[in-house]
Amino acid sequence: MGEHRSGFVAIVGRPNVGKSTLINALVGSKIAITSHHPNTTRSAIRGIVHGPDFQAVLVDTPGVHKPKTLLGQRLNALVDQSMDSVDIVILCIPADESSGAGDIFIANEIAKHPRAKKFAVVTKTDLLSKEKLALRLAGIMALAQGFVWDEIIPVSAAIHSQIDLLNELIGKNLPVGPAYYPPGTTSDQAIEQLICEFIREAALQDVREELPHSIMVTIDEFGEREEKGSRPFYDVHATIHVERDTQRAILLGHQGTRLKEIGIRARADIERALAAKIFLGLHIKVSKEWQRDPKLLERLGFGDNH
Repeated sequence: MGEHRSGFVAIVGRPNVGKSTLINALVGSKIAITSHHPNTTRSAIRGIVHGPDFQAVLVDTPGVHKPKTLLGQRLNALVDQSMDSVDIVILCIPADESSGAGDIFIANEIAKHPRAKKFAVVTKTDLLSKEKLALRLAGIMALAQGFVWDEIIPVSAAIHSQIDLLNELIGKNLPVGPAYYPPGTTSDQAIEQLICEFIREAALQDVREELPHSIMVTIDEFGEREEKGSRPFYDVHATIHVERDTQRAILLGHQGTRLKEIGIRARADIERALAAKIFLGLHIKVSKEWQRDPKLLERLGFGDNH
């Protein structure tokens, strides 16, 4: 065994290119929420990968995009901050789409961080033939303007192809250093934040396109019950914020059926994460224009300094 290595890894890319799915595969458990809607990730979640002689702290960033709202601007600033102090930057590029202005823009941003090692990780390779993948890889090499990729790795998180190799390469490219987190830790998210994310993921399933950006979840109450059972029991009361009455109606569903489904889905994930039983009470609130309201963004954890 050589010296222990440790460091920080930023995972960047356009919206909806498989960043969260990749993090979950690397960490080996569900810490980043996934959905087929772009811009599901809103905060720089840290997933922790424990190798035999390394520890990598993964920073999941929101997809870089042209911001239309104050929330969008703050998300983009968060990506830039995440790249500033890391040892490796991983650009996720989907195998099944060609690179356009978005990937070029992000590659140019990566070039501004000379200290970091630069990996191009080609995601969703299970959707492509070997011949098409070879062409795609050639195009990705050309994306690096003013720098050279340290590694180009095709992976498929869905079928766990080359994930172990990617973990190994991350470990080899980190500087010598101590472990930052105790063994077994998979994320430094506060449990309340994780619960909000699970509820938001459950709410995003099967909803129409107009909803995703308008959903935010806050915890009203979270506590453990006194009674002594074989496993702990928590009470969780949370509010799902939307921007319009029509969106509230969509989430509620006919006679509250959709809200009930959201609760069932979220509760299963939360119970798994807490290794406990929970009571989950969900409530929907119309918070008009919350994405453009600096005071509300502050309260929801998206202040200027976030």
